[in-house]
Amino acid sequence: MAIRSMTVATTTRSLDGDMTVDEFKEWLRRFDVDRDGRISRDELRRAMRAIRARFTGWRSRQGISYADADGDGYIDDGEVDGLIEYAQKNLGLRIVAY
Repeated sequence: MAIRSMTVATTTRSLDGDMTVDEFKEWLRRFDVDRDGRISRDELRRAMRAIRARFTGWRSRQGISYADADGDGYIDDGEVDGLIEYAQKNLGLRIVAY
């Protein structure tokens, strides 16, 4: 699924172009509702809903499973790279290093 000319309700950033890793992390932090510094499956599902992804329950489970290296059920700062890889492969986001 390609994301074109779509804005996220919780931010003014458009997701129709390249996003840097830092911008992705900042965008993702907006969905960390309990402010614990980790992204839960429910928080990831909300983020996916914000970009109008389909099957957000299934995709959020897959995303956590893909990126959660320590198996605690959350994505922390050390595991964000895995989530970035998942988002690029499965959500059509273009995330670049610069």
